[in-house]
Formats: sequence, structure tokens, C-alpha cells
Amino acid sequence: MYLADHARLTPDKPAMISADTGKTVSYAQLNERSNRFAQYLHAQGLRRGDHICVLMENNLSFMDPVWAAFRSGLYVTTINRYLPPDEAAYIVEDCGAKAIVTSFAKRETAEALGPLIPDCPIRLMVEGTIPGWASYEEALASGSPQPLETEWMGESMLYSSGTTGRPKGILRPLTDQTPGEAFAVRQSVNRYGLTSDSVYISPAPLYHAAPLAYVLSVQSFGGTVVMMERFDAEQALKLIDQYKVTHSQWVPTMFVRMLKLPAEVRTQYDLSSHQVAIHAAAPCPVEVKREMIEWWGPILYEYYAGTEASGSTFITSEDWLEHPGSVGRAALGVLHICDEDGNELPVGETGLVYFEREAPTFEYHNDKAKTDQARHPKHPGWNTLGDVGYLDEEGYLYLTDRKAFMIISGGVNIYPQAIEDALVTHPKVGDVAVFGVPDTEMGEAVKAVIEPAPGHAPTDDLAAELMAYARGKLAHYMAPRSIDFIEEMPRLPTGKLYKRVLRDAYWKDRKI
Repeated sequence: MYLADHARLTPDKPAMISADTGKTVSYAQLNERSNRFAQYLHAQGLRRGDHICVLMENNLSFMDPVWAAFRSGLYVTTINRYLPPDEAAYIVEDCGAKAIVTSFAKRETAEALGPLIPDCPIRLMVEGTIPGWASYEEALASGSPQPLETEWMGESMLYSSGTTGRPKGILRPLTDQTPGEAFAVRQSVNRYGLTSDSVYISPAPLYHAAPLAYVLSVQSFGGTVVMMERFDAEQALKLIDQYKVTHSQWVPTMFVRMLKLPAEVRTQYDLSSHQVAIHAAAPCPVEVKREMIEWWGPILYEYYAGTEASGSTFITSEDWLEHPGSVGRAALGVLHICDEDGNELPVGETGLVYFEREAPTFEYHNDKAKTDQARHPKHPGWNTLGDVGYLDEEGYLYLTDRKAFMIISGGVNIYPQAIEDALVTHPKVGDVAVFGVPDTEMGEAVKAVIEPAPGHAPTDDLAAELMAYARGKLAHYMAPRSIDFIEEMPRLPTGKLYKRVLRDAYWKDRKI
């Protein structure tokens, strides 16, 4: 079953609820809108394998074009809503989009974007228009509410976050299945027990891979999505209570912010309906996850994967408590840890993490060099996301950091993640980033940039306190040599940190 079936069986049931306004979109409405948009695009000449883009805030219309693409064999690229116009234009042009949907709320970006995307002829705006952009609602009205004569399963082509370079489109092949057939296959692996009774809270931007995938999955099962416009720690708890949320998906920074709420705030909401809390996208500090399990119970489930779909791991709360810090064992593909030359390393040794599949599952659009870099030098079916880690004797994977952010100080490899995990547990730390900066003696020195927790001033005394705290928790060579403060960390709402932006400021006058 998928969207069309639920529109027939439960037409008035909410497919999505706006957490901020309480407004809803029913299954009948979502089904009709996506049919109308698929028909409109078909009438404009788009055919299977063509691309469309969505650049929008978390809006109740967001899923219309997504479902239209998935029921008409199109690729849909959802664009980071925070990108400046030139970076958004790069994605629209790079993916070859023939249509883009934005919103009146994003009109300033859209106004500057228009002249930068000459090869994208169909430009539609939700809830209003500006010159150069046509009405999305009028486009919908012109399309038939009936499904296309032949429906093919579509796919997303999302772009990497660009935290270590310019974003690249992750292109996966289309299947030869109908949407109903394809979603039936996906639903056969129902690890989190989703049903039509599930209520899922989505606290992150829908343009990101994981939230988008989970919203699609929940709606394919006929459940209800509670969509937050933006994450707020207390509001998230309130919504779990209000809507009797059963399922959720988070990133570790959200856990940190919820844990730092006053105890009287954290305990005033009824979270008993909450059955499954999924997290991924960034490493979770051991102490943070342990506190979350103590608070919410053993309902936390973690996975490690990428938009590339080259492989994945999975771990339950119970298994994690026995293997703290692990992201689990292989759930899709076979894990390998290799050195720089591609030689497989023994248990316990740190190296580049590869997933083995029968054949490559993706390529980076218009970037053969990056695609080749992700492939193992000796085994083409092995792919890496660029992360470093090791396996224990039971096959549990422990991630150390991203290879791109490894610090080499005095010939010693230092991984920032462990330092960040230690510092973020301090009550006066709101957020932290660690990276290497130039050092004439050691080559690189460990630098920590701290966003103080609310109510704490960025003083020399605080820096000294945090340096001492780090030295008490870490090996001497890992402790930061210096600390700078920042008002707000450049972190995406998805939890990913634009560490490159921070690091580059310290290296701009020196060749790396």
C-alpha cells in the first residue's frame, strides 16, 4: 500500500499536521495534489528520468511535488532552504532541473535566483507570486486529479551538505517498478514497526535526506506526520505529549539541547506514547546518549548510513549499552576497515570505513573524480563515505571521525570527535567544534571553538575552566591548546556542522 491506497481507505485522515499552526493536509488532499502536479508536469513535457527541484521551508505543500515525482518516474532534488541564491542556482543548473517549486516565504531568495537558472523554464511559487514566478496553485488547478496512465517509481537526487567542499548530487538509478510495487518492497523491511496508527514527529528540515525519507515512509504506511517548522527543545516535548507521538527522528545536537532544559521543564510532559526514537546524521557523545536512554528508556535506535545508500549499520539501546559508542553492526552490506592503500586492517585498528555491495549503488552527478574517490582502489563494489573507524571482535563499528577533519600534530593523528564529545558535556558549553590550526612547531595544533550555553559569558576565565576540564577528560596531546568563542555555531538544522567555514578562517593566509 502507499499514498493512493490510503487516500481511498482513509481520505480524511491527516497525512501531515503543521505543528505551528495546527493546519492539516489529508490523505485525499495530498493524493489529489500530487496527481494534479504530476499531470501538470507531464503536460509540460517532463518524462521519466527528468529532474525537478523543491526549495521551500517546512510547508504543508512541500510533499506535493515530492510525491508527484515519486509517482511519475521523476528525480526530485530538495534544496537546502538556507543556501544563498548562487549556491541554490548551482544545484538547479547542475541537476538539470526543468521545474522548481518555491514559496512566497522564500521570495527574496527566489527573486535573486531567477536570473541565475536560465535552463529551468518552469518556476512556480506557493502562496503568492513575484515577477518571474508563476502561481503553483494555478498550475495545480490545470492538472487532472486522476493518476497518470502509467505511473513509475521516482527517486530523490539529493546533494551533499558541502561541509568539506562544494555539494555534489548523489544519483541512484531508477527502478522499473510502479510506486505501489516499490513501496511494498520498502515496507517489507519495517525495522521500527511503522503502521497506519503511527504518529511521527519531524523536527528537522524536510529538504534533508533522513527527514524526507522518514516522512515518505510514514505516509506510505498511512501514518500521520507532525511537522515542526524549526526545532525547539521544549516544543518538541510538548508535541510528543499533545499528539501522542509514537515515532521520531533526531540528531545529537537536539538531544543536547533537550537535556539542558531545566528538570522541571523536561518532566512536565507525558512521553509515554513514544515508542521509537531514531537518531543518526552525526556522532552522538556517549554520555549524551546514556542520559537520553535513562530519560526516555530503551527506545533509542541508531544507524549509520548515507544518502548514497551504499550500506548501513543498526543498533538498539540494549546493544548500545553493552557496546557504548558503537553505531552498530552491518545491516546492509559488509563492513571493511582499510588503510590508505586499500589494505584491509585487523579488528581494533582504525582506518577508512567501506561497505561492500554486489555493485555500486550510486554515482556523484557530473563528478567522476569524486565517484572514483569513493570506490575502493581494488574492489569496485566497496564504497566509502569518507568516515574513519574500527570494528570490534563482534563486528560492531565505532566511528572515530571524518578523514577530512583529522588533525596531524607532531606526527600524531588526532580525531576531533572525541574532544568535541568531552567538551559538550560541560554545563557551560552549548556547542563545540574542534579542528587543527597552523602551528610552526607541531604542524597543527588543536583548536576548540565554543558556543557558550545560555547565561554564560565568553570570558578568559571560562576558557581556562574549559581547558582544565578537557585536560581532566582527555589524553594530554588531545587537549585543546587554545579556545575561541563564537556567538552561534554554523550548524545546519540537520545537525551537520559547517566546520570548513570555521577552519578556513584560521588557514586563509597559509597554504595547506
